[in-house]
Amino acid sequence: MNTAAPALPPTGRVLTWCLHLLLVALLVLAVGRAVTGGLPRTGAIVAVAVVCGLVYAAGPLLPRVRASRGLAAGWLAVLGAVWLVLLVLTADGVWVAFPLYFLQLHLLSRRAGLLAVIATAIAAITAFAAHQGFFSPAAAIGPALGAAVAVAVVWGYQALYRESERRRHLIEELTATRADLAEAQHVAGVMAERERLAREIHDTLAQGLSSIQLLLRAAGRTLPETAGNAGRYVDQARQAAADNLAEARRFVAALAPPALDDTTLASALERLCATTSARHRITARFHLTGDPTPLPTAHEVALLRIGQAALANTVRHAEATTVDVTLSFLGGHIALDVVDDGIGFDVDRPSSPDPETGGFGLAAMRSRTQALDGTLTIESSPGHGTALAARLPLAAEPEDRP
Repeated sequence: MNTAAPALPPTGRVLTWCLHLLLVALLVLAVGRAVTGGLPRTGAIVAVAVVCGLVYAAGPLLPRVRASRGLAAGWLAVLGAVWLVLLVLTADGVWVAFPLYFLQLHLLSRRAGLLAVIATAIAAITAFAAHQGFFSPAAAIGPALGAAVAVAVVWGYQALYRESERRRHLIEELTATRADLAEAQHVAGVMAERERLAREIHDTLAQGLSSIQLLLRAAGRTLPETAGNAGRYVDQARQAAADNLAEARRFVAALAPPALDDTTLASALERLCATTSARHRITARFHLTGDPTPLPTAHEVALLRIGQAALANTVRHAEATTVDVTLSFLGGHIALDVVDDGIGFDVDRPSSPDPETGGFGLAAMRSRTQALDGTLTIESSPGHGTALAARLPLAAEPEDRP
């Protein structure tokens, strides 16, 4: 099946014009030598040379010649036949074989082009020997060497062109791949940031606002009884709102939680337990085991957020009277345990996030521990309380907290 020839690059167009000029110059040379030499068949030589030029000029003017190798082969056959007539009339037609080599190699397939070049070279050598009246190896060197040079030049150019096209395709594929990778990284970054924002909002603003809601609800229940208790609840609600405002400002700035400013994780958790006990009808106790060591900021933030979320879940859902928060330094690991005596729940029953009831806390805590190569274990059953354990590995030399 014939295939369309590829469009010529700028360099190929320059070479094509050089080929046109070469063939015209060789035809003019043959005509000039016939006229000035007074050959007996000068008129026929001029006529055949003109016909050869016209046939050659018709090829580039026909767009389908380059698009179909069948038409190209037909055009080359007509051009070759006219050239053979010119070759019979004058020995100067031998030199026209050189541009014919390039045409045959460019327009025909690799094998057909090589066979056409060999046939053209044999015809040129034979005709030249006939005009000379004898055959000599020296007379065959010119057409044979021209054929060899044409084959080497055209095949070398085609090899370079194919390599250039291959590299161009590779560059295009690489560019497309890089664009796809950048898009995938952007999407992954957006999803990761959305997950981080969801965790931060759930563990800070949502939990704080939930606490404010519970306090104000308690104030509403006690307000008819005594204004003193209502005022105390309102003050606690205002303090919770102030704390969450600080959380929001620090969260927007993407810094560590305000609870960790100028203090340690243990102190922040102890203060969290004291605040929880003061604001809600539950006794929250903090315990510290092991020798405290400086922790990476990411570990401190994660454990504090897990502690806040766990205590918020206990206050909101567990109906517990006591909860124990234990921070343990275990050498190569640090652990946070939150154990309450509430009503518990079925850990095998997955909870789905809900705008009204929450349900995102456990997933957020698990995501935080997994991000630091840690583990989160939850043990609970209906009527038997809940035990949550977050365990994070520490490097051999943990970085100092800024």
